[in-house]
Amino acid sequence: MPRKKNLPANTPPPAASEDAARSAWQIAAQAAEAKKAIDLVVLDLREVSGFTDWFVICSGANSRQIQAIADEVELQLKRQGRSPMGVEGYEHAEWILADYGDFIVHIFSQAARAYYDLERLWRHAKPAPAEF
Repeated sequence: MPRKKNLPANTPPPAASEDAARSAWQIAAQAAEAKKAIDLVVLDLREVSGFTDWFVICSGANSRQIQAIADEVELQLKRQGRSPMGVEGYEHAEWILADYGDFIVHIFSQAARAYYDLERLWRHAKPAPAEF
């Protein structure tokens, strides 16, 4: 990639744009909504966390719906060229965590979500705009 003329030669190339990260978490949130996720919340962790920028948090009514949400999120993001770095909890479907680096998708059973209460734990994070 050629450098822009106004940048010094030792300036690293720009990182992936915030818009690209934002659109990926928005795709994840929209995919969860498409599978009727319950109580979908997106938290902006950029000012309170060093390991990720966004949490996409939702619940499903039962293990099949929880897995269907996870499958749809993965499918829609794969269409955008994004694959998770790791997925945990798919088999038991009480809490599926899909790590995409700059955002993490948490899909809970309603009981597990109440127990772990990530919204309280990360209460200093800002909620994302409602229009994802």
